[in-house]
Amino acid sequence: MHDVSYKPVSLPRRLATLLLGLALFGCSLGLLVRAELGLPSWDVLHQGLAERTGAPLGLVVTLVGVLVLLAWIPLRERPGVGTVGNVLLVGIAAEITLELVPTLDALPLRWAVLATGVGTGAVATGLYVGAGLGPGPRDGLMTGLARRGLSIRRARTGIELGVLAVGWLLGGPVGLGTVLYALTIGPLTQLALTWLSLPPPAPRAAAGSSLRV
Repeated sequence: MHDVSYKPVSLPRRLATLLLGLALFGCSLGLLVRAELGLPSWDVLHQGLAERTGAPLGLVVTLVGVLVLLAWIPLRERPGVGTVGNVLLVGIAAEITLELVPTLDALPLRWAVLATGVGTGAVATGLYVGAGLGPGPRDGLMTGLARRGLSIRRARTGIELGVLAVGWLLGGPVGLGTVLYALTIGPLTQLALTWLSLPPPAPRAAAGSSLRV
């Protein structure tokens, strides 16, 4: 029996939600960099690589995304429109934000920008994941490892600690902002997903079985 209250969401609306979320996610990265109080683990890696190579941060974000997608092949993960959009757009949005937001000196302002960046990142994740058009490359790496037998918790923790260690060794910025992000992004993202996720596509007729999570 179908839920009579179900209201389908059009593909253009899903795409618009996806694009807004990806743009905001890149913006959040730019804000966290400008706060200069420490970055999330993946962005510690991105910034460390950017400093070592001299490449723009946005380009590094894009190239790392491509490399992570290559790691999907042995894990048999399938990218979606959102996956490709994540690789192509987040780095560009981050570079635009860095161009628009100047270097900050006042510590209270930097903390305010950090808080804004964390909140924006949670909202962005709620939008682009909630659009239901495919996970980002880093999220897909986590779920791919989980399907190989690891728990989500162990897969996510291992990935985050690994890239944080490599990024720190490369000179990426680790600080109080790194800790704050780690402690708050999960609960904030959960709230954002609750509020912003679009309804899934209309369910097909039952095939005699159901998935359990």
